[in-house]
Amino acid sequence: MELQILHWFGSLHNPITDPIMYAFTCMGDAGILWIALALASLIILPKRYRKVGLTMVIALIFSVIMCNGIMKNVYHRTRPFVADPTLEATQLYGIFAGIHDWSFPSGHTSASFAAALAIFMWYKREGICAIVVAALIAISRLYLTVHYPTDVLVSLVLGSLYGVLAYFVAKWLFKKFENMHRIFIEEQPYRRTNK
Repeated sequence: MELQILHWFGSLHNPITDPIMYAFTCMGDAGILWIALALASLIILPKRYRKVGLTMVIALIFSVIMCNGIMKNVYHRTRPFVADPTLEATQLYGIFAGIHDWSFPSGHTSASFAAALAIFMWYKREGICAIVVAALIAISRLYLTVHYPTDVLVSLVLGSLYGVLAYFVAKWLFKKFENMHRIFIEEQPYRRTNK
């Protein structure tokens, strides 16, 4: 059933959506989009986004530990294009050759929803935009036939949980540590200035 779904995604390939879906997948490679956004929130964007940046960092750490560090190495699920060589016909831009890890769960999806929910928990409008991008990254993994649907679905749920958990961890840190409260909630400078 899952392979049939992937063959259906493969049948959707066309010159317009192919580069778009590939671009969304590239945005999720190694969590680069979300790492850059977290760093920008911490050091470039207005100070009110600092707490978002820290929450994203915590969420991404949860995701990489659970998804890439533990779950992939426990489940050892082969990629769909390995299980079904006929999916080779759906390959775009030689993407299969660059993939050497296990299929379950989807790191792109897990990290994307972890970061998006971390944003959403603080700021709904920006969070909804992030969730839309995360969903497109997740869909791109199916469109490019590099993950099973269950890889993506489970990662969507778990990644969302990491984002919500990171929010509560961040709030606990802000309450527990005065300096963190000063920097992230009161939006004071990172370093105290001598007057």
